[in-house]
Amino acid sequence: MADRAGAPDLTIVVPVKDEAGNIRALLGEMARDLAALRFEVVCVDDGSADGTGAELRDAMREYPWLRTIRHRRSCGQSTAILTGVRAARTEWVATIDGDGQNPPAEIAKLIRARDAAGGAVAMVAGQREKRHDSWFRRLSSRIANGVRQALLKDGVSDTGCSLKLFRRDDFLALPYFDHMHRFLPALIRRQGGRIVTTPVGHRPRVQGRSKYGFHNRFWPGLIDLAGVLWLKRRARIPLIDDTD
Repeated sequence: MADRAGAPDLTIVVPVKDEAGNIRALLGEMARDLAALRFEVVCVDDGSADGTGAELRDAMREYPWLRTIRHRRSCGQSTAILTGVRAARTEWVATIDGDGQNPPAEIAKLIRARDAAGGAVAMVAGQREKRHDSWFRRLSSRIANGVRQALLKDGVSDTGCSLKLFRRDDFLALPYFDHMHRFLPALIRRQGGRIVTTPVGHRPRVQGRSKYGFHNRFWPGLIDLAGVLWLKRRARIPLIDDTD
């Protein structure tokens, strides 16, 4: 178990929807693999209709560092992340999907990358070294990432990786919209934040199904991309002189 003698240094936000069979195992991995950290976990149940809620209630009896919040109806991953970040009690927040494809031990790697880069970092973005998804998902992501980088120039090759570490206040200062989680690096850079990246692992999905397909990613993604490009072009970052 992690040392809970002091206040947590990190909040781990886990958006989850219909991940019975995955979320309980993921929390067990956190307890084992992140034992050296002082952390809390906020799981946001985004209107699950399976046994996810029961698994979370069972886990709360075992892990004192776990808090859960439930959306009465599904509001999407970006809204679930926002709910979790608002509930965080620490300066720094990490995000990870609830499907178990991202090893939670990699969160420690994000922290090491932040510390190595110095205090001016606003976000550390994980980059999946080898994706264990279907060929179609890998192809569609490669195309989407290429178009996004060409237009937004955010310097991140894999924004779809959920493993991210950022300052809570920086996140809450971002403009909120549905699907914003796909554009976090561009939005952070828009307000002058520095981003570093680090390679992270990825695993096959063991149970359940992905919540995203071509139709609910491609067309909304084009609209969102246009909106983020509009925001980026209208951003102004002031250079401020200190005054006595």
